[in-house]
Amino acid sequence: MRLKHMAIIIGVSYGIMAILPIFMADIRFIMNIMIMCLIWAVVASCWDVMMGFAGIFSFGQVAFFVMGAYCSGILSIEHNVTPVLSIFIAGIFTAGMGVLVGLPCLRLAGPYVALVTFGVHMALQPTLRGEIGLALGSGGSVGLLTIPPISIFGYTFSSANIVPTFYLTLLVSLACALIIMFVIKSYWGVAFLALKDSQDFAMSLGISAFKYKLMVFALTSFLTGIIGAYYGHFYGVLSFRMLELDLFSILMVMMLVGGLGHFPGAIIGAFLVVAGSELMAPLGAYRAVTMGALVVILVLALPNGVMGIWLKRSAAGAEN
Repeated sequence: MRLKHMAIIIGVSYGIMAILPIFMADIRFIMNIMIMCLIWAVVASCWDVMMGFAGIFSFGQVAFFVMGAYCSGILSIEHNVTPVLSIFIAGIFTAGMGVLVGLPCLRLAGPYVALVTFGVHMALQPTLRGEIGLALGSGGSVGLLTIPPISIFGYTFSSANIVPTFYLTLLVSLACALIIMFVIKSYWGVAFLALKDSQDFAMSLGISAFKYKLMVFALTSFLTGIIGAYYGHFYGVLSFRMLELDLFSILMVMMLVGGLGHFPGAIIGAFLVVAGSELMAPLGAYRAVTMGALVVILVLALPNGVMGIWLKRSAAGAEN
């Protein structure tokens, strides 16, 4: 997809989100849903870059999100680091962890990478709630309960000030989306796709698999850690239960609904899945069944996700 088309879709998606508070500012439930849409759009997009563009089957994205959230929360609570600084440090820390996880994956491919990264995901939960987590300040099985909200120039962004906080979230999410867009359309993005299609051929052209695969891990982990840290300061509470498979599965659905490897489809997928899931909450136990049925129908009807509609129209326009 051309850069122009990506920019249009991102602009329209975030533009619609930007005007919604004009009509719904007093409905706190809806405002919270929109904030969650913006947060998970970043995580889903990072995972899409990893799997859809670089072809690396990493299952550690939720773990990096939680790492960033806990890192920033611990820094703020235990060491009195200001939230803005702790969020940035959390991004750097998570990028470093991404590189450490990525190093052993360089010699692996396909399901073996998935197993290693999912192993990190599974190991993080007992680490946070065990003695190591307690020593680091994770709160153990209780979690973190008093994470301070973000404060900029004396103004506090929290759920109490929902509209300003929404627009701050929108700016952070949009900035991450634009970074991903420009990376995808840069030489880095070309290198990612080349390595995905044929690593041997890409290396014969001088593209370093070692360099660019680590870049993918570092970039996606950094952005995921940043938005994870932001999440922690917005809600003020963190629990190791975020690492349960429910969230992992929902993120996977976001990518499939948007269209794997068709950025910015993951953004649209996140908006649709988060909003749909929350609005169907009154269905109770039937919500998961209904969501599952809708996803199956959508995947069968649109193998490339909702972005498949755009791709078909673009192809038809090019032929005409």
